[in-house]
Amino acid sequence: MGSTAMKADALLDAVLAQEHAVWAALQAGDAAADAALLSPGFLGLYPSGYAGRDDHAGQLADGPTVADYAITEARVMALGADMALLTYLAEYSRPAGGPAERMWVSSLWRRAGAGWENLFSQDTPCDSPFAPV
Repeated sequence: MGSTAMKADALLDAVLAQEHAVWAALQAGDAAADAALLSPGFLGLYPSGYAGRDDHAGQLADGPTVADYAITEARVMALGADMALLTYLAEYSRPAGGPAERMWVSSLWRRAGAGWENLFSQDTPCDSPFAPV
């Protein structure tokens, strides 16, 4: 494996671990852990509109929002020495039950000190009919 491929694999592993930590916080209902992974200026773009870090963590005020999840089709794009765009397909279920939901996620991460912080995330549901514009 070439040096570039090894670097891409290491970058994917690094940011994917951070993304799993966000999902783990959603499973645990841990607002503090969730907020710690997000930049103070975090911006989320969801079907309901824009959300900041406090909104993202605040959804956990009543407990977990995710029961189980799986991340597949993960890809990473380096956007400089300390920035990475992670994209993937998420399948998850809610604590109250019901059918599994799926969405495509794009998540922008920036290296911060010894770790990473999430600057931006966009969730695009993929189970409803969609016609590109």
